[in-house]
Amino acid sequence: MEFTIRPSQEGDMPEVLRLVQELAIFEKEGDAVEVTVDDLVRDGFGDRKLFHCFIGEADGEIVGMAFIYERYSTWKGSVIHLEDLIVTKRMRGSGLGSALLAEVVKYGHQLGVKRICWEVLDWNEPAIKFYERKGANVMRDWDVVQLDEKGIREFLENIERED
Repeated sequence: MEFTIRPSQEGDMPEVLRLVQELAIFEKEGDAVEVTVDDLVRDGFGDRKLFHCFIGEADGEIVGMAFIYERYSTWKGSVIHLEDLIVTKRMRGSGLGSALLAEVVKYGHQLGVKRICWEVLDWNEPAIKFYERKGANVMRDWDVVQLDEKGIREFLENIERED
């Protein structure tokens, strides 16, 4: 199946959110998505652009995306983070994932970044093998650390109690 890759537009955000929700279900976190279409439009196309997104289309339908944003590494300098690379089930094996990743790498190279980084679930062996075939270093000895909203509140409450 033929496809095209292009930068996202505001009108794509409902379909981007649909892909994000599809990924969340695949990752067994179907209820975790809180972002809205309005959030995506504001944060991707407003005064303070927080992300860049590439869209994969086939037959006029959005069937994949790569969602990235800039970061800064104290070790390397300018880097980009690939938040999500999503390809709909029917398009897997079509080359779309490779094309989206290539677009991200070209974009990072144009920006002059020193690294492109992302996470992959340790049980998602097809994705791990895909990334390793592309030359990525899957660093299995690092753990992801996060504070969610509840954790942030509790952290701040504990600081206040200590003062």
